[in-house]
Amino acid sequence: MRASLFAGFAVLQAGAVLAEPSLERGTYLVEGPSACGNCHTPLGPTGPVMEQALGGRVVEQSEAFTAIASNITPGGRVAGWSDAELVKAIREGIRPDGTVIGPPMPIGLYRGLSDDDVQSIVMYLRQVPAVDLDPGQSVYNIPLPPAYGPPIDTVAAIPQGVTVVYGAYLANAVSHCMECHTTFGPQGPMFDTHLGAGGFEFHGPWGTVVAPNITSGPEGIGKYSDAELVQIIQHGVRPDGAAMLPPMPYGNFAAMTDDDVAAVILYLRSLPALPFGG
Repeated sequence: MRASLFAGFAVLQAGAVLAEPSLERGTYLVEGPSACGNCHTPLGPTGPVMEQALGGRVVEQSEAFTAIASNITPGGRVAGWSDAELVKAIREGIRPDGTVIGPPMPIGLYRGLSDDDVQSIVMYLRQVPAVDLDPGQSVYNIPLPPAYGPPIDTVAAIPQGVTVVYGAYLANAVSHCMECHTTFGPQGPMFDTHLGAGGFEFHGPWGTVVAPNITSGPEGIGKYSDAELVQIIQHGVRPDGAAMLPPMPYGNFAAMTDDDVAAVILYLRSLPALPFGG
């Protein structure tokens, strides 16, 4: 993650408050805005195989790598990790054996997850049904960084509310919207110069989907009302009634609270307008 987003999270820290992890919060995050199952749940002919929820699957295959999302239930290898080790894997991309988790896991943004939220996620993962599935291990034909940044000591909680600051936290650290919707360069998302400008192509059984521009201008979300954006984000329905396609996890986003969706929209409205693809 580049300096501009680190600066953004520094702003978030200015309004930080103390909070406590909870299973309720973890359930909301994993089944809602974090949408962990969107990558970690196996897919069948008709969609996610919920009997194997969070059991892992191949997420992306290319010349650069074969990325496999791990089994993160108590039936996977994370069962032998301590809570602190699982937190480090999620937030820093470092496994207990020191190996680095590669893309498309958005570690750069997950580094901004607050202590209470990442611990709540771990609390949730510890109590889901164990899935007996070994999806294999990722293979990378590209060099991975030794780390995604310095070790993380603590990240304070962000005050919840319909604010740009909390919307930024949800859209970046929690839901990683900006990972998919930022134009990609040779080193990944160009957060410094193309934040939210869109252009990344997703290939799947649905065909090819191109991440749209979600900055504030006319080539982005400026052409939509807040009500239309709610329909797009939470229900996958365009203003003309046409259904949108994966991989955006509309089912998870449908579980988001009205206030959280409103905060995300408020944040997106604050993004400088950029042309499509920057």
